[in-house]
Amino acid sequence: MLKTGIGWEYLPLEMGCGSGMTCWRRLRDWQRRGIWTKLHRLLLNKLREADKIDWSRAVVDSMSVRAVFGGRRPAESDGSTEKWV
Repeated sequence: MLKTGIGWEYLPLEMGCGSGMTCWRRLRDWQRRGIWTKLHRLLLNKLREADKIDWSRAVVDSMSVRAVFGGRRPAESDGSTEKWV
C-alpha cells in the first residue's frame, strides 16, 4: 500500500483493518514503539540462522547508513586512475 502510494482513506474495508485513519494510527504507534525495527531484526536473525542471506546482493547507500566522518573524499584530478583518497 505504501509503495503504490494509495491514500489511507482508500484502503479496502474488505481487508478488515478498519478505516484508513485507524491503519495510519496503528502504523504510527508501531513505528514509535520500534515494532518495525524489532520485526526486521527478528527476520534477519531467522534468515541468518537458516543461512538464507545472500550477502553478494547487499547494497548500502548513504540514505540508510550515515557516514559519521564523511567517508572518503574525491581527490583532485591528477590524471591517475585512482579517484578517491
